[in-house]
Amino acid sequence: MRLMGLDLGEKTIGVALSDPLRITAQGLKVIRRQTLEQDLKELDQIVEDYSVKEVVVGLPRMMNGTIGPMGEKALEFASILRERWEIAVQTWDERLSTMQAEKVLLEADLTRKKRKGLIDKTAAVIILQSYLGARKE
Repeated sequence: MRLMGLDLGEKTIGVALSDPLRITAQGLKVIRRQTLEQDLKELDQIVEDYSVKEVVVGLPRMMNGTIGPMGEKALEFASILRERWEIAVQTWDERLSTMQAEKVLLEADLTRKKRKGLIDKTAAVIILQSYLGARKE
């Protein structure tokens, strides 16, 4: 049973998966957003191919903890997923996950172009790994 982590952006969705034992998160892909239905079909395929049993959607909060416009979009997307699938869909505070991802990629000494292609997937890994770590506590 795997978990899937999602980092939602305006143009892309970063996707990460847990290992079957739900210990670690690995980046899977970046979905280039098209229409909602096309995005959902691509996610449907991942859920089916990897036997995903739970989804963690990154919830961007403002630094003061409130939910801004992007957070509202994430909550709406999570609600759509709950209606579409018969699996658990959680939201998880993702404050600073993109900054953490950028830092990791900078430390890996990747070019700006390579970082751009990996940032959303890496942020999804950070979101999912944070969730997995909190579940163990």
